Amino acid sequence: MASEVLSVALNAALSDSEADLLTVASGHTYTVLSILICETGAAAETFDLYVRDDAGGNDYYIYKAQAIASNATFEHTSKFVLTATDVLSGRTADSANLDVVISYLDQTL
Repeated sequence: MASEVLSVALNAALSDSEADLLTVASGHTYTVLSILICETGAAAETFDLYVRDDAGGNDYYIYKAQAIASNATFEHTSKFVLTATDVLSGRTADSANLDVVISYLDQTL
């Protein structure tokens, strides 16, 4: 039976190591509604946000070296779809403290 559920994914302290922020479960489709990224370390940073297609080695960038000011919040409001086994990932250029909040619609077939 098909279903639609509003969900949220939280990630504290995104840093310079690749982090999987949202992994789509088998049999699901996620529509990302918004992404909020807040710099909490009192230092300007840059970050990458990208999709790894089918959890493979290909990175498809949404943002590459996107600047965020000290103690600022970056807001992405363009919707996009992730399908089963896609992974939304991110990292910063240097050691950093970015909190990430992702709102999405989880649809099952």
